[in-house]
Amino acid sequence: MAQTVALHIDGLDTPLQLHLHGEADPHVSRSLREHGVWEPFETQLLLDALRPGDTFLDVGANLGYFSVLAAARVGPGGRVFAVEPEARNLALLRQNVSLNRFDDRVTVAAVAFSDSAARTHLYLNPDNPGDHQLHPDTPGRAEVAVDTVPGARWLAGRASRVDVVKLDVQGAEYRAVSGLLPLLQASLPRLSLLVELSPRSLRQSGYSGRELINLLAQLELGFAIVDHIEHRLVPTDAEALATWCDNVDAVEDDAGFMNIYLAPGIYSSA
Repeated sequence: MAQTVALHIDGLDTPLQLHLHGEADPHVSRSLREHGVWEPFETQLLLDALRPGDTFLDVGANLGYFSVLAAARVGPGGRVFAVEPEARNLALLRQNVSLNRFDDRVTVAAVAFSDSAARTHLYLNPDNPGDHQLHPDTPGRAEVAVDTVPGARWLAGRASRVDVVKLDVQGAEYRAVSGLLPLLQASLPRLSLLVELSPRSLRQSGYSGRELINLLAQLELGFAIVDHIEHRLVPTDAEALATWCDNVDAVEDDAGFMNIYLAPGIYSSA
């Protein structure tokens, strides 16, 4: 049974609540139930990057945690676009937007962002509603039909630019960035992105970590590794990240991953 919890976010005075997946979700819902926060350092990164009136794009929105926080931060003059194709996540996302009275500023996209428009399959993880994928990484996953669309095409007429992007789509990041690239380039120079980098998942989807890094490098933003243990950003560069991806790919079944952050003014000493 879905539960409702109050969020406890440093520096955010707006009272917020979320409906959760319940005991079936041992990750996001469990953290929110026990602590009132998910990925606290990433949470602060995104909140610090957002200003009233900004536009936030949440690709892989799940139950809407980051979308709701962003909606509180950008205020009634801002916009949030929450992208989520899976039906149960989508239902919670919509409920959480309404629960916090953000229907005036949050637009939900019931699709998956990719590099082309198509009808395809989403492969479901029965133990983790944040790990549904557009590629089958293990046998036996149930699958459902979903629509994909290039993000820049879907957002045309809805947003002329975005200020902050969170992208976590379980290996489909390369295709999602490809489909968003014209809009991301139009959003420079004030653009920040938080992106999950999982070489194994990217490889299973037909691309590589190096290819994703090279694609993101076209934005000419600074790169940093998100150190969620020490709660700090570690400046790096595209070649160092691409080499790390190559090294992960060289070890069979290495499932190493990290979050990376791109923004103006991040400079590596490497």
